[in-house]
Amino acid sequence: MWCSKLQTEVALSTTEAEYIALSQSMREVIPIIQLMDELKPLIDFYNPMPEICCKLFKDNRSCIIMAESARLTPRMKHIAIKCHHFRQFVQKGMVKIYPISTREQLVDIFSKPLNEGQFKYLRELFLGW
Repeated sequence: MWCSKLQTEVALSTTEAEYIALSQSMREVIPIIQLMDELKPLIDFYNPMPEICCKLFKDNRSCIIMAESARLTPRMKHIAIKCHHFRQFVQKGMVKIYPISTREQLVDIFSKPLNEGQFKYLRELFLGW
């Protein structure tokens, strides 16, 4: 899934902005995970039962650390509680967040201007020249 829209909250740092974006994306993913988890007993699977897991890729390591942390630090206490709803899914292992290089984050082409190197990479990737 991919979505581009303005955030409705003011973020004081890029880490906070990325964390809010992660929280918003998880609002779409968590109901799907829960639906699949509820359907497990109804569908005849071979043993063992499949584990429902979602992989997320984030290009901000501070955001990943904040999402995986078991407790709030003083620097993140000002972030609204509604943004922390997904952390239990990360701690249970139902959602796994992996770091990805900004250069490999192809979706950024829709929200950030391309530099010449990125433009050449995408041209070769999609057009082959």
